Formats: sequence, C-alpha cells, structure tokens
Amino acid sequence: MPSTFPRGRFVWNDLLTTDPAAAAGFYAKVVGWKVQPYEHDPAYRLWTMGRSPMGGLMRLPEEARRMGEPSRWMPHVAVPDVDQTVQRARGMGARVHAPPRDIAPGRFAVLGDPQGAAFSVFTPAPTESEGTDEPGIGGFSWHELAAADWKAAWEFYRTLFGWEHTSSFEMGPGDTYWMFRRAGGERPIGGMYNRPAGMSAPPHWLCYARVASADAAALAVTRSGGKVVNGPMDVPGGDRVVMCVDPQGAAFAVHAVAVRAAAATAPRKRTVAKKRRRPAARVRSKRQAKPKRTKRPRARRRRTR
Repeated sequence: MPSTFPRGRFVWNDLLTTDPAAAAGFYAKVVGWKVQPYEHDPAYRLWTMGRSPMGGLMRLPEEARRMGEPSRWMPHVAVPDVDQTVQRARGMGARVHAPPRDIAPGRFAVLGDPQGAAFSVFTPAPTESEGTDEPGIGGFSWHELAAADWKAAWEFYRTLFGWEHTSSFEMGPGDTYWMFRRAGGERPIGGMYNRPAGMSAPPHWLCYARVASADAAALAVTRSGGKVVNGPMDVPGGDRVVMCVDPQGAAFAVHAVAVRAAAATAPRKRTVAKKRRRPAARVRSKRQAKPKRTKRPRARRRRTR
C-alpha cells in the first residue's frame, strides 16, 4: 500500500432506501445529483455530479425491511486491509453486519461500533480514485457521529483509523462537539457529540453533502416531500448547514461553505478614482460668448428629483 494511502478518509457513501427511483428524483432537486447504471451490478446505481461519481444508491434489503430497519446512508472509511481492520474492530466490541467480501472497486465489510452506529470499511482497488479531503459542490464534505458516549466512541475510532483531534467547542453545559481529521490530513473531516435526550434515533453517522446554498437546498427539501429537522443555521467557522430527512426516512444534511471566508482570502484589486471629463461640446461652449439668458416656458422645464 503506498504511503499516500488515505487511511481514515471517508471515501464513499451509499444510500440504502425503500424506493430508489423516488430517492433519485428527490436528491436531484436538493443536491443536483444524477444517477447512472453500474456496469458490475444492475441493482446498484451511482450518484454523479458532472462526470464524477459521488456515492451509490440501492434498495434496502428485504431482510432489513422485515426487521424494521429504516432507509439510511452508509459511510465507507478507507483502510489498508479490510480483514485485519474487521478483526481489530471485533476485538474492541464492534459487531460485523456483513463480513469482508470483494467487489469490483475493492474489498469492504459493514460494521457496527460498540454503541451501534453502522459504517463500512473499504480498501479501494489500486485503479480507484482515493478521493479528497476537500470535496467540491455535490461531494460529501462532513461526517458526524451522534453517539451515546462520544468519549468512548472517540477511543474506538481513534484506535481503529488513527484519527487525530483538531478542535472542539461547547454546545452547552457539558455538551462537547469534538472534531477530527485523518492522520496527516490538513483539515477536519468530521465531528462527534453525545446525542441529546430527545433524539429518538439510535447512535448513527450523519453524512453531509456540499451545496451552493443551504437555504435553497432546505426549500427544495420541503417542496420535494422531505423534512427539515434543524436549520438552516450558521455553525462555528461561518459555514451554513441544514439537517434533513428524505421522503423515505433517511437522515442526511447539507453544507454550504461561508461566502465571506472565500472573499476574505481573495486579493483586493486597488482602484483609482478617475476625474470625470466634460464632453468636448461643453468645453467649446465656454469659449464662446455667453448667449443672453432667456426664461424657458414652465412646461419645458426638466424635472429634477
């Protein structure tokens, strides 16, 4: 595995939904994604933005539906060896929902952390793109864990993926939001916190898609049959986010980068005020003898404000 391998990076996100066709139409309006067939599996489709794939779309397995599992997003984290990672995670109390297996783009397995939040570990094939920590519009820009105990969750994920703490802030008395980056990364890629007492959902990962306007996306959510749970709101750093639920019940969020942050870093162009020159006809009129002033008729007087 090359030294540049992105261990700990969120490299892919799948939507498992009860209605793939309806979900495709919904996210096209909210985020701007299109879907295209996947040549290796007719039951699986790719989210795309331009020519770039952003994630996957598939029907929620029938067995999962019978067990009452809701539609949901599944994040995939890059690891150098799926089998070793699964063995290590199991030793730390994780559950294996789907054992390691090969697919066309690489090898993956689905796990549940000790508190129940589901995620996937994935080793991309050498020919696959390794992604980036700074996605553009339509990419997944943030991943957030609502945990039962964020401190215990942090120890689990830090040990498993090598994540590094970047910063934190208090959302309320004793209510910490903890942010992290992958080892050697230049910017945070996610955060975690203790889910509030009123949150009915069990511990889970929330995937954020980057959009041009969080407010426009929120309006598209409600107009397209989804629900805005929280926001639009500004977060520390000036970015703007909205937490939502799609029509099939999958929770997700959208994220818009602060405009002022980009403007502050752009060099300012100095402008010099130019003197206004009078039209040549008026300059010549000054050299001529002044005509005798006559009083204009009131009807022709030009109105001024």
